[in-house]
Amino acid sequence: MPASERTYSLSPASERLLAAGALDEDIGRLKYVSGAREEALRRLGIKRVGDLLMHAPRRYLDFTHAYTIEQAPLGAVCTVVATVDRVREKRPKPRLSVVEVSLVDETGVMQIAFFKQPWIAQQLKAGDRLAVMGKVEFSYGFKQMSSPHYEKLDEREAAGSILPVHPVGEGISVAWMRRIVAGALERVEGFPDIVPARLRARRRLMSASRAARALHFPSSDSERERARQRLAYDELLILQLALRVRNDTNLLAVAPCAHVAGAHVEALRRALPFTLSDEQDQAVAEIIGDMCDGRHIMNRLLLGDVGTGKTAVACMALAAVADTGSQACVMAPTSVLAQQYAVKCGPVLDAAGISWALLTGATPAAERAQIVRRLGAGELTVLFGTHAVLSDDVVFKRLTLVVIDEQHRFGVRQRNALRAKGEGADLLVMTATPIPRTLALSVYGDLDTSVIRTRPRAGAGVTTKVLTPANRDIAYGAIRDCVAAGQRAYVICPLVAEGDDASELDDVPAARAADEEGGGAAPRLHSVEREVEHLRQVLPGISVRALHGKLSAREKDEAIEAFRTGEAQVLVATTVVEVGVDVPEATVMLIEDGDRFGLATLHQLRGRVGRGDVPGRCFIMGRADAASGRSMARERLEALERTSDGFALAELDLRLRHEGEILGLRQHGGVFLRFVDLDADSAIIEAAHMDAREILRYAHALEAPATLPLRYEVVRRYGDVFKEVGGG
Repeated sequence: MPASERTYSLSPASERLLAAGALDEDIGRLKYVSGAREEALRRLGIKRVGDLLMHAPRRYLDFTHAYTIEQAPLGAVCTVVATVDRVREKRPKPRLSVVEVSLVDETGVMQIAFFKQPWIAQQLKAGDRLAVMGKVEFSYGFKQMSSPHYEKLDEREAAGSILPVHPVGEGISVAWMRRIVAGALERVEGFPDIVPARLRARRRLMSASRAARALHFPSSDSERERARQRLAYDELLILQLALRVRNDTNLLAVAPCAHVAGAHVEALRRALPFTLSDEQDQAVAEIIGDMCDGRHIMNRLLLGDVGTGKTAVACMALAAVADTGSQACVMAPTSVLAQQYAVKCGPVLDAAGISWALLTGATPAAERAQIVRRLGAGELTVLFGTHAVLSDDVVFKRLTLVVIDEQHRFGVRQRNALRAKGEGADLLVMTATPIPRTLALSVYGDLDTSVIRTRPRAGAGVTTKVLTPANRDIAYGAIRDCVAAGQRAYVICPLVAEGDDASELDDVPAARAADEEGGGAAPRLHSVEREVEHLRQVLPGISVRALHGKLSAREKDEAIEAFRTGEAQVLVATTVVEVGVDVPEATVMLIEDGDRFGLATLHQLRGRVGRGDVPGRCFIMGRADAASGRSMARERLEALERTSDGFALAELDLRLRHEGEILGLRQHGGVFLRFVDLDADSAIIEAAHMDAREILRYAHALEAPATLPLRYEVVRRYGDVFKEVGGG
């Protein structure tokens, strides 16, 4: 990257270390790079030599296992290297072109057919040496392949090697990209490694320069995989360092509060209407253990599926704050969820003698002033609230614990703004979005993790059924039956009003995938406003209310209260009810346009029913084409019918979609792990997590000579996260 483009500064020693390897040289200085090829590289986002070396091949031509035509096994996908004998273009139909290529070697003849690719006839000629990869079939007396992958080989590219096939664009061919990469590797051979030598040796990692070469020109599949693992480790280590530095190092100089667990903790345990499960007890021990450790500030993620009792665990932490004589703040993303905390936790805190209050945007001015006064005087121990708690006038006398629910709905800045209200405050973040531990470590690398998998009080449970518009009456019948029995029902829609932008859906990637699978013709989506009117017609005599994010805080509270008391029998809502709404009398849920949501959201939504003594039923309405066949949408919906295990569903979601799409990372920080396989790299993720912690204990701003290259790379990828700690 040219110096003029840099927005950060590094020590001269760090600059010299990286300059020595020439990774920051402009690509225009490389052999073969000029004119159209240089422009093509820049369009691909390749500006530095380092960018080029990380431009991974999309596939490889493996000639180490190349066959002669005679040896190529029928019915198998394999690679054959042979010479073009003849090229012919045919048009059996007006809109169908077929390019037939005859390949020959010393053992026989093979016929290749390319359909609807007439340009291939201009690219190939007799005498070209070709590598083709595809399924071998036999017809009309010859071995054949249909539309195989192919690559023209130079004379020097002999069978027995593995050649990369890089992503390219207009102005540069695969062959030229291969030559340019090879030239770049020669130019920077032996460049310095960002990972300290002792750490590389302990983790048995190949050097960075060898990994770069093996990524592009591996000698074997095993070497290529080892290179990928090394590069994946680098990605994860840099990400974990950036997360920890950005979120925590500004707090390291502050002495943490050494909480105590005493009478209030025991009183609250007795006040709970149930006994904590073993997993809950373990989580409590980990959290309170961190809080009572006066050497380190707690940074912990409490990860649990729907109904696993995270709230009870959090209440135990609040009791430890009361025993210490300090204060805690619980921040939720919506007023619905904040109010739910007050409803569920308030009576238990009262029984344990712990004072509390609720502060949202709907809190009357006089009540708000009273709450703020009591906070400042230290008369309130626990404050539940929404973003309203971030206001400048909300000042705590001594804030020592911050609890944030649904962490991924808040930005880092909001999280740190709340923590700044208390010097050295411990942090507990919670999420009911079940995600694999590997993803948790990658995304929340700055947090230690406690996991609760089992439901201590499962309720009656819920069964799930996928419907199509043709059998919608099944869901309407279930709603009528549940209302007749004195129960209640949810109807979930993706949009608030007719004409809203579908790109504002909570799960944009799932929505996009649904459109692509359905041929791109986006159907009209259900909106809350239209559905309320429709249900009042098809369900006469049943009280229907709306709940969505565009309502005022007071209107939301009124809608929830009406549904809780039974004044409203059907609640038509957006995903605002995804978390926190706990109405045991709700037993039926209909989710419209279910293929527009990801597995995590669908699983969270159905967790709102079946929470009492009556079994719940969830009906997911999909498009006719999404609820049939073998589309990705169908796989997701079938998985919901099969299992209620949120972690199993999260693992499936991880395999079906990119990790960055599950939690919307592309919208929240742009994290993209191109070499990491979250399904297979659990050991690498654990190692990077541990190593990042150790490195920052050794050099919290990465200013030690051995960690300067790491510091440089953190800044290059994620910006100057060191400014706040005086190390920039």
